[in-house]
Amino acid sequence: MVKVTIIGSTGIIGKNVAFTLAREDTVDEIVMFSRPQSLDKAKGETYDMYDALASRDIDCRLTPSCDFNDITGSQIVLIAAGVHREKGMKRLDLASTNAEIVYYYSKKIAEYSPDSIILVATNPVDVMTTVALKASGFKKSKVIGVGNHLDSLRLKNYFSRQIDINSSEVHTRVIGEHGDHMVPLLSSTTIGGIPLKYFVTYVDLDVRGLIEQLKHAGNTIISKKGATEYGPAFAISNLISTMITDSHRVLTVSNYLEGEIEDVNDVSLGVPAVISKNGVAMIVPIHMNEFEKKMFLEASKTVKEVTDDVFNHLNI
Repeated sequence: MVKVTIIGSTGIIGKNVAFTLAREDTVDEIVMFSRPQSLDKAKGETYDMYDALASRDIDCRLTPSCDFNDITGSQIVLIAAGVHREKGMKRLDLASTNAEIVYYYSKKIAEYSPDSIILVATNPVDVMTTVALKASGFKKSKVIGVGNHLDSLRLKNYFSRQIDINSSEVHTRVIGEHGDHMVPLLSSTTIGGIPLKYFVTYVDLDVRGLIEQLKHAGNTIISKKGATEYGPAFAISNLISTMITDSHRVLTVSNYLEGEIEDVNDVSLGVPAVISKNGVAMIVPIHMNEFEKKMFLEASKTVKEVTDDVFNHLNI
């Protein structure tokens, strides 16, 4: 039996992940965990989802709960609880408030579901990944942040749409911080098997414009509709499904580094990793040019400074 818990299930991201995941019909039970004051809303979400799932003959069990005993036996626990970004806010602006929330829930996960994998979606996700790791005491392979998975999908989509080519032909990746210090790996990007630096000589491709669009993607969506939902929900569900099916796909997630890439230590950043039913099976080595290395090291410095500030705030 495959059981997944979503903490923060009545929020925009949480409920969208639950519905997306239920539709894929790979999970037996999804625990819709919420605060006691939001329990009725969680119940309402499950009733609504059941009505939709009936049209597909999907029997996924949806369990609204505010009782930590109900998360016991979960293979994966998603932390999507926290204060969300508003127009003009940076992800790092949320750090101290959300750290307290993630720290509390990570402690509870370790107590009630010690064999689970923690997947962190709360922003700033790289900082929160380290908070969840330290609070839970889990092995780093079992504490994963959504990281740059969504950024990588967005960049793939941008290239695909601008040159009118099937997205399966675009192989690109974004690493570093899920934020202003993200690092698009353009030096290893290929389109139709052709390295980007050669491909751009044949087509009119505004690479610099696409990167700027990528860096502001979240804020652009928030400014127009108030929140991001479908992109993050599908990216998170994709990560969960990869773990459930033990697919061993290489996805860009936030993971705690201990010198695996450019000797960066004691900070969580987005890096390519092999994802399995046990979490991160391996961090994949990266080839970067000098500019990309510089950007990656800047990202590590920025995220590390905020992480240290957060732990000082938490007094641990």
